[in-house]
Amino acid sequence: MKPFIPARLEFPTFGFLVSGMMSLLITGVAMLRTVGMEDGFILLWMQAWLPSWAVAFPAILVVVPIVLRMLPRLIAKG
Repeated sequence: MKPFIPARLEFPTFGFLVSGMMSLLITGVAMLRTVGMEDGFILLWMQAWLPSWAVAFPAILVVVPIVLRMLPRLIAKG
């Protein structure tokens, strides 16, 4: 498959994909623990996931650069 997203959008695309996948997994686990596997689970999960993704995406765009600046101060060299 030929790439179609311009290189300048690499970081927002990264944030979009990571936030989507992580929020999907986290809301799924939380919903499963809260309501169990009941009828309509998938619908309830999606209703919880989409608003969570709306928070997770901008949060990733803010948090990742902060973490990347912190890492050199936390990681021992060699």
